[in-house]
Amino acid sequence: MEFFPKLLTVEESYAMGEKIRSLIAERGWGFWAVEIPSHSKFIGFVGLHIPKESMPFSPCVELGWRLAKRYWGMGYATEAAKESLRYAFTHLGLDEVVSFTTVGNIRSQSVMEKIGMTYVSNFQHPDLQPSDPLCEHVLYKISKDQWELHAL
Repeated sequence: MEFFPKLLTVEESYAMGEKIRSLIAERGWGFWAVEIPSHSKFIGFVGLHIPKESMPFSPCVELGWRLAKRYWGMGYATEAAKESLRYAFTHLGLDEVVSFTTVGNIRSQSVMEKIGMTYVSNFQHPDLQPSDPLCEHVLYKISKDQWELHAL
């Protein structure tokens, strides 16, 4: 949660998990749990989500991830993000997917670039005060055509 406004309480974490579960039940897709197969250990989530309508680039489908810190830099986010894009373009038939993070989250921006996404612009996150150091975000996107070229 390094690049989020606050840590979630246990209750907030469980509520988020239930919301993710209900969205998957409703849509058939969403943020999926990530496990290390040889350990059967939950390490976070990666997947697709429809952001709030208040986002300046909505409507859209977002690719996002959140992994436990000890698993950063091991390629898990990149691997799961690639599979999420494959699902978005081949199963859901989407034309484009976006991803966004704070300007300081260089690791997530690196994942976006590794999977073929390109920088679009900076924007102010509508849920954060302009004075909040996390308010300024970067937007990346990838089209189905770009993904097909990158996936080769």
